[in-house]
Amino acid sequence: MASETVEIMTKATPETVWDAIRDVGALHTRLVPGFVVDTRLEPGARIVTFGNGMIVREPIIALDEDRCRLVWSAEGAGLSHYNASVQVFATQGGSRAVWIADFLPDSASAQVQSMMQDGISVLKATMDKTAETS
Repeated sequence: MASETVEIMTKATPETVWDAIRDVGALHTRLVPGFVVDTRLEPGARIVTFGNGMIVREPIIALDEDRCRLVWSAEGAGLSHYNASVQVFATQGGSRAVWIADFLPDSASAQVQSMMQDGISVLKATMDKTAETS
């Protein structure tokens, strides 16, 4: 099984970053606008439309308020398995967000890594901008 990890540091507080992450229906407005262009909620999941046109269903597995950690899976996009988490940690002067994904097939590594890099870059830009306007 392939695994990818990406992370960023942001000037935004952990509370600010976690508040945006935990708002699972607002990916397209609060967390990664443009990378995600629409998010619709349904019981236990969200339907995510990415900027590249890809649409996936993402069951929400866990929302851990104490650890500031969200876990989800994904159905579609040519993957036979996808499970991911994003967690926020406090740092001096801001926070660190870590996104880890495990998936099959292994041959999807380049595509998944590229999308994760794009997504985490937008997350950083969005959170840095939020920190500047707060």
